[in-house]
Amino acid sequence: MTKRMMIGAVPLGGGAPVSIQSMCNTKTDNVPATVEQILRLEEAGCEIVRVAVPDMAAAKAVGAIRSRIHIPLVADIHFDYKLALECAGQGIDKIRINPGNIGGEDRVKAVADACRERKIPIRIGVNGGSLEKELLKKYGAVTAEALAESALGHAALLEKFDFTDICISVKCSSVPVTVRACRLLSERCAYPLHLGVTEAGTPSMGMIKSAMGIGGLLCLGIGDTLRVTLTADPVEEVYAAKKILLAAGLRQEGPNVIACPTCGRTNIDLIPMAEEVERRLADCTKPITVAVMGCVVNGPGEAAAADVGIAGGKGEGLLFRRGEILRKVPQEKLVDELMAEIARLQ
Repeated sequence: MTKRMMIGAVPLGGGAPVSIQSMCNTKTDNVPATVEQILRLEEAGCEIVRVAVPDMAAAKAVGAIRSRIHIPLVADIHFDYKLALECAGQGIDKIRINPGNIGGEDRVKAVADACRERKIPIRIGVNGGSLEKELLKKYGAVTAEALAESALGHAALLEKFDFTDICISVKCSSVPVTVRACRLLSERCAYPLHLGVTEAGTPSMGMIKSAMGIGGLLCLGIGDTLRVTLTADPVEEVYAAKKILLAAGLRQEGPNVIACPTCGRTNIDLIPMAEEVERRLADCTKPITVAVMGCVVNGPGEAAAADVGIAGGKGEGLLFRRGEILRKVPQEKLVDELMAEIARLQ
């Protein structure tokens, strides 16, 4: 089991629920725009949010942002250790740095001291694009071993200055490399791991990469928090993360919609029907399984474990609950009847 730490009021590691993160794409020194986006992320289910801190104007905006939101705020910092010190003074909940690119050991020590005094955790973030030149030379490419060695080396540097409130992430755009690097770290240290596949791409491909990488690790019992990186509105990252956690069996809240792939027995337009059900359940928080099946021959049987479901037929369909048929329903009323039955579930 990994070490437990607190990111604001959110527990991380040590058996705590895997938390969902995202990152703002607003200019951080635009406080109103950043706060507005974070409030939308909160509403979607984000539990920890990160902002870029590329300059002192952004660092000085951290306090104003933090005072207007309700989830922990993380500062993403590169190159200038003074930005980390300013964010610590502004009351940031966590700092993400790569200790190898903020200067000499005296500067790393200054950040470690400031964070220790204020009980601010540090995430060591190692990406494939930021590996040290000597590691690239040693391994010949961005490898899992290089990523893990870099992360552990940076952790050792913080430990040298008596700082151990550490979370680690190792990411690259290659799913196999990212997965192997995380597995190596899980074997070699007890620090909480932040999961993600960086530069995953647009939602269509990014979801697949993230589900394989993040979901695969979660199913192995590896990972304490995650961010799905998508070239999209950050809110989409949160929805994707929730789906991955649901599929991995790590979240119970919210519906799990299952649907058959259709075949020659299908007599209804199932695909838009399943999409409509998913859309209408977007705000549902009941921990239920909902089935949308294409035929009445084996629909209720295949989906017997579903709390409630529908199965299509010629001109009509079946409404069923936990494998028991409730009644026949005209095809055009199937979704409405399904939603009404879901409303009655306790």
